[in-house]
Amino acid sequence: MFHATIAGTGRAVPEKVLTNADLTKMVETSDEWITSRTGIRERRMAGPDDILSDFCVRAAIPALAEAGIEPGDLDTIILATCTPDHPIPGAAPVVQQKLGARRAAAFDLNAACSGWLYGLHVADGLIQSGKAKNILLLGAEFLTRFTDYTDRGTCVLFGDGAGATALKATKSDHGVLSTSIHSDGEGSTFISMPGGGSSFPPNRPESRDKGLYIQMKGGETFKVAIRSMVDVCKEVLAESGFTTADVDWFLPHQANERILTATAERLEIPPERCVNNIARYGNTSAASIPIALDEYAREGRLKRGDLILITAFGGGLTWGAALVRW
Repeated sequence: MFHATIAGTGRAVPEKVLTNADLTKMVETSDEWITSRTGIRERRMAGPDDILSDFCVRAAIPALAEAGIEPGDLDTIILATCTPDHPIPGAAPVVQQKLGARRAAAFDLNAACSGWLYGLHVADGLIQSGKAKNILLLGAEFLTRFTDYTDRGTCVLFGDGAGATALKATKSDHGVLSTSIHSDGEGSTFISMPGGGSSFPPNRPESRDKGLYIQMKGGETFKVAIRSMVDVCKEVLAESGFTTADVDWFLPHQANERILTATAERLEIPPERCVNNIARYGNTSAASIPIALDEYAREGRLKRGDLILITAFGGGLTWGAALVRW
């Protein structure tokens, strides 16, 4: 049976760097407070003229080139994002037009920070079914556009960027070995941006009064995130007949260094096998995993044959994991 393999990666991040020192001028906080709680030292911030779909295209071009896929050969474009260019239309068709990928079906997927993993699950299913052979899977966010810079509990976390993965159908032993996704709407208020939708449309006070900013219940999220990611990682490992001892790289969504560390410890994966770039990018939601994949791949840290355990947790609540042979 065919399955998906990651044949190319790419990333694009804004030029502007927002440091912890910059944030101390905007809200009551300190570098020590931020780093001790999150591990973040700086993050990228989109400029006023930056457009999310343009960053998707910039990330996609090197990914497609590495995979040897022409835009016209793409069957599908999946864009994982909760901060698209606009509510209607989705950003994926805009990316399709900008790339010239005229044959590709294109759609957005919103699973917040789990978005890229949800997209990988869908893309692998399309390839296994024979409905697609070449898929562009993107994770991209402009979270700073929806960040309340008077709320130090959230404004220190988020950054902007786009990551791309070009997926091809293969029958080899490389590629996606197993995926699993889950959700629990009971925790839908833990991570949310309630304003702007049909429940609280733009013409209602609830939307204007901070309803269009990201809101989080940090304590509740922390506890359930670790437990959920540990459980789903064990699920995909067991399904493929592996244990954590077989894993070469553990790549969790870059949300918070304390969550990364606690999840790895419970899985008994040592720090030297954990992908970690949160200090430079912050939490880029659906973009964090593909950005990290591209960074580690281009630095030569990922070797052919490496077994990579990937996991994420996000608003919804949503979470998932994937086991990939590089």
